[in-house]
Amino acid sequence: MIIDIHTHSVMFHDPAQRAISRWTSPEELIGMWDAAGIDKGVILPMVHHELTTIVQPTENVLDIAAKYPDRVIPFCNLDPRHYYNNDKVDFTPVLEHYKGLGCKGVGEMCANLWWDDDRVLNMLGDIEKVGLPMLFHVASHDRGMYGLVDQIGLPKLEKVLQMFPKLQLIGHSMAFWSAIDGGVTEDDWMGYPKGPVQEGGRLGELLSTYDNLWADISAGSGHNALSRDPEFGYSFMEQFQDRVLFGTDICVPDQELPQGPYLKQAVEQGKISREAYEKITHVNAEKLLGL
Repeated sequence: MIIDIHTHSVMFHDPAQRAISRWTSPEELIGMWDAAGIDKGVILPMVHHELTTIVQPTENVLDIAAKYPDRVIPFCNLDPRHYYNNDKVDFTPVLEHYKGLGCKGVGEMCANLWWDDDRVLNMLGDIEKVGLPMLFHVASHDRGMYGLVDQIGLPKLEKVLQMFPKLQLIGHSMAFWSAIDGGVTEDDWMGYPKGPVQEGGRLGELLSTYDNLWADISAGSGHNALSRDPEFGYSFMEQFQDRVLFGTDICVPDQELPQGPYLKQAVEQGKISREAYEKITHVNAEKLLGL
């Protein structure tokens, strides 16, 4: 069993929309999963204007899940600026509504606001109250990137982990995964650092300290972090096997998906245990999402 915690797909009713932004169709996504041996996975709605010219509501993902109920796990998504940019809005009714329709989490959270913006904190409190996990992208304030804004070392994320101890947060992005390295710098923390990983990375510290943080290995960011220094990556997966989640971040057709072969080779060569492999590929997702 392999569960993909992170994909994107849009159901287009007008084929001309594909010329605006090229996301996978549901049929293309299922075909890519089949080719990669992935049994099912999460589709993340794209509601934030910072991310794409195509804005995708939760309802579109729910329509896809209704068409492929045995394959698609729907997430819902909201923007902290919804409802007139008000930091006192109660998001719980709409979150409860989506949860009742089968949504298993919130995300991908890509709003380009500081983690400790009052509007963000308000929404996080409501997500915690409803009991859904949230998958997020981290950005920097000066790099023109979508995602919740932090600084090197992820101090704002740590503040949120402390404020909302029951909110399960799933981390993703270059800024998140570069923190695996104790030697990361201002110049490379928003990119794909290469070479040996130095001990003392903030990501390991945060995972060791806060049991409500999870690590999504999808995209180039997750794969680069675990493969740039293979022995360190194997050790990291073994150490945090209860909090690492398999993902691909499928966005476009014919996208390379190195995460599955990398994990398969690691377990076959004895670099990680079978127990760690099973947890990362599906057991952790089943536990976190209540599958």
